[in-house]
Amino acid sequence: MAKACACHILVKTQQEAERLKEQIAKGANFQELARKHSLCPSGKKGGDLGEFRPGQMVKAFDDVVFRKAVLEVHGPVKTQFGFHLIKTLYRT
Repeated sequence: MAKACACHILVKTQQEAERLKEQIAKGANFQELARKHSLCPSGKKGGDLGEFRPGQMVKAFDDVVFRKAVLEVHGPVKTQFGFHLIKTLYRT
């Protein structure tokens, strides 16, 4: 069965997510920004969600992790939790 490992940054607004994505594009460290800005408890670990299988995360999140390019920052992705920037570290 497929598995993936991803990290994310969760914020309240699309604007904030887009601002952070721009900072990452200019060379800011994803993990540092996650520690500073993410509303998810995973922020303390640089946004690391560890390994999970399809169906363990909400659908919009799963769609990015299991379908989009690995090691690229995707988003903002809207879920009931807020807006995510998602970086898939690996997928099997």
